[in-house]
Amino acid sequence: MQKIFIAGIGQTPVRENWEKSLKELAGDAALLALEDANLGYPEGLFVGNMMSGSANHQLQLGALLADWLGMHHREAFGLEAACGSGAAAFRAGLMAVASGELSSALIVGVEKMTDSPLAEITASLATAADADLEGDFGVSFVALNALIMRRYMHEYGWGTSDFAAFSINAHKNAVHNPYARFNKAISLSDYERAGMVCEPINLLDASPVSDGAAAVFLSATPPPTGKRISIAASSAASDSISLQHRKNPLRLFAAEESAQKAYAQAGISPRDIDLFEYHDAFSIMAALSLEAAGFCEPGQAPRLANDGEIAIQGQLPVATLGGLKARGHPVGATGVYQLAEVVLQLRGDAGLNQVEGAKWGMSQNIGGSGSNIITHILHQE
Repeated sequence: MQKIFIAGIGQTPVRENWEKSLKELAGDAALLALEDANLGYPEGLFVGNMMSGSANHQLQLGALLADWLGMHHREAFGLEAACGSGAAAFRAGLMAVASGELSSALIVGVEKMTDSPLAEITASLATAADADLEGDFGVSFVALNALIMRRYMHEYGWGTSDFAAFSINAHKNAVHNPYARFNKAISLSDYERAGMVCEPINLLDASPVSDGAAAVFLSATPPPTGKRISIAASSAASDSISLQHRKNPLRLFAAEESAQKAYAQAGISPRDIDLFEYHDAFSIMAALSLEAAGFCEPGQAPRLANDGEIAIQGQLPVATLGGLKARGHPVGATGVYQLAEVVLQLRGDAGLNQVEGAKWGMSQNIGGSGSNIITHILHQE
């Protein structure tokens, strides 16, 4: 693959954003990335989003945002891959630039979830599952993850409190992230007192409904100034959309496949990764992602977390700016937020959350309950 560079990034604060429309939110992130790159308008625009049709009654996001930004006559598309829509848009833009068809591309992930009643958002999220086998029976997205977590606890002998370290780490890291939804640290007692959402998942196991947008500017030529951040690997894989058809519901086979392909593309191993922005929509997904990406053996991720190895100063820093749990999870934007956060780390611009000497950063964006997973590895040259 031709070497492609990330020349600019932009983020909006993740929150309940009542005063801006979907296109205004997306436009804010896009303009920040354009300003950061300082390379003018790109040749293409790729927008990741999951539920604008149902939550905002708006489709054609590529044309909508191109028109809003004044990017007239350039190609512009929207992409959907459930909660993995942001990384899917990034991968599509990357392939367009790497092929030589485009010299540059702007990738924007956006989601505006708080305009709709929570029941409608819950129903929209459930469309990431199999409608015939799961959704039509009233199984919500959190219920699917609760089933996986319950089985994991039974299989490996962990208790609910053993998962607290994932949330505690995320909230601690979000304290110093100005874009994060929750800038407050939590304790083990906070976790144990949290209300139950769907047993065994409590409020502090689950990421919040949020609004947000993030953007990344891709260029075939390196930026004239600053550190060069290149895409060392991009890989995607899929799995059964329904849990009942998985050979093992405790293995994210699509994550294993995409991670292994990514390591091969980059010519590195898990030991070389300096930080990992995983998809901790629920604590159980944090655990399964660590195992699938080869950072620990199956059933051992809670031990890695409880031993402090996922902290900023640990063996493998994760969710370094709060992750989905504390930064927030505006679903179609999440994959682009992850990439922007990796760029901040590799540039050395992560402030008090900086991972010292970071050269290799990995992000992994999950669509559905593991049915569509996209892994990227970035390198600071």
